[in-house]
Amino acid sequence: MKITVTGATGHLGRLVVEHLLARGVAASDITATGRDESKLAPLAERGVRTVASDYDDAASLDAAFAGTETLVLVSSSAVGQRLSQHTNALRAAERAGVQHIVYTSAPHADTSTLVLASEHKATEELLAASSIETTVLRNNWYNENYEQAFGQAVSTGTYLASTGTGKVASAARSDYAEAAAVVASTGLHRGKTIELAGNTSWDGDEFAAVVSRVTGRDVRYEAVSTEQHREILLGAGLDEQLVGFLVTLDGDIAQGLLDGPSDVLSSIIGHPTTNLEQTVTEWNEQNATA
Repeated sequence: MKITVTGATGHLGRLVVEHLLARGVAASDITATGRDESKLAPLAERGVRTVASDYDDAASLDAAFAGTETLVLVSSSAVGQRLSQHTNALRAAERAGVQHIVYTSAPHADTSTLVLASEHKATEELLAASSIETTVLRNNWYNENYEQAFGQAVSTGTYLASTGTGKVASAARSDYAEAAAVVASTGLHRGKTIELAGNTSWDGDEFAAVVSRVTGRDVRYEAVSTEQHREILLGAGLDEQLVGFLVTLDGDIAQGLLDGPSDVLSSIIGHPTTNLEQTVTEWNEQNATA
């Protein structure tokens, strides 16, 4: 089976390729594609076919997808441009005769008011209207999204957020990447829409407690209002558009839009998901050796 992974220069796409290789998929049967060819070089050295491509460049997508049977379509990181870019990728996949698409979406994209959901919902509708069979993997949050918050908590003793008591059912990025690799290489759940999340969820108090326990640093959770959070972030020099996104996201978490722990992801990958404490422990060890 010839499998192509988009976004292989990014964190999730690269990990999908790594998991495909770990599962025994021949390097010569994998194509890794992304914008920065230099970042693809380590995979090329391992025998993976690499092709530089851009979601906005149809010709580059045609070259990347040539001969592809299964396409792992890692969603674009360009918020606001995703639908047009995903449309370009789908049309290229249709021209290439791709038989199966595995798409990385957002939790409950078809019904959620999550700030990121609308573009994923539109993409899912686009894929559903295509003749190509599609598996939609609705990934919940990544533990790694909180690495910067971890650093700030350790340095200041405070984890500040406007998430209230809202919980996040996160898992490690590698867990989600492994699920994509399993689905792409086995056909498991082919044609289905799967909600993926960590086995456990956590809130602001639990985040602070985990950081305290792992690092030995006394960290507390400071819950602020949306407006207070906005003023704090603007005062720190962040641009207004980014601040708007961040406080909206925290508000979504406060409403429980990223809660909902599940065993589905762990059942697909065959082991428990990586919990927050395991990831924080890794960060702490990395800091200790840096």
